[in-house]
Amino acid sequence: MWCDKMSALGLSGLAHLFGILSIILLLVWLLHYREGIEYDSDDGLRVFNVHPLMMFLGFIFLGGEAMMAFQTIPSERKTRKLVHMTLHLIAMILGIVGLNAVFKFHDMEHIANVYSLHSWIGIGTFCLYGLQWVFGFVVFMLQAASPSTRASVLPWHKVFGRALLFMAVCAAETGLMEKFTFLKRKAHERESNLINFTGLAILLFGVFVNTCVGFP
Repeated sequence: MWCDKMSALGLSGLAHLFGILSIILLLVWLLHYREGIEYDSDDGLRVFNVHPLMMFLGFIFLGGEAMMAFQTIPSERKTRKLVHMTLHLIAMILGIVGLNAVFKFHDMEHIANVYSLHSWIGIGTFCLYGLQWVFGFVVFMLQAASPSTRASVLPWHKVFGRALLFMAVCAAETGLMEKFTFLKRKAHERESNLINFTGLAILLFGVFVNTCVGFP
């Protein structure tokens, strides 16, 4: 049991490493190569840049942190459950800000909404994420279901949570590629490499989170 705990902590350490690296690379890209980040700006591109930052911080980084909370926080189950649900709630709030930013940008630039594969995956992930949180809150936090029911649905709750993390990662990867396609003629080679490394860091964060929470 002690060995398993140490292995889970090691995997979570790698996840944190790639998660923090992803945040740094994303900020370098948005602040140095793009126009910056400002939700109330008159510059539509600065408004748009709120979107990738909030979506990553919410559904990927904090979502992953919430999933690892059960494995790594040295406290009783009730405390770990509270941390888990709180982090997911903050993730949804950040996600709402991120979605509002991209819709605001589309209105400013007179661009159609929800037209790409990235947007379809993203909207689907957002809706399912909210349903997953409500389900977990009612069934596990409020304990509205019987102990036997909670025990039977817990594995499915975990499986869907891991699936949602990779849906969020998939949305991020397709979003980076979609944005890069728009910028291809203007993007510098260093910016191209930065976008690629950011995508790899996000993917590896998801891989190590998944491995950590799935560790025996």
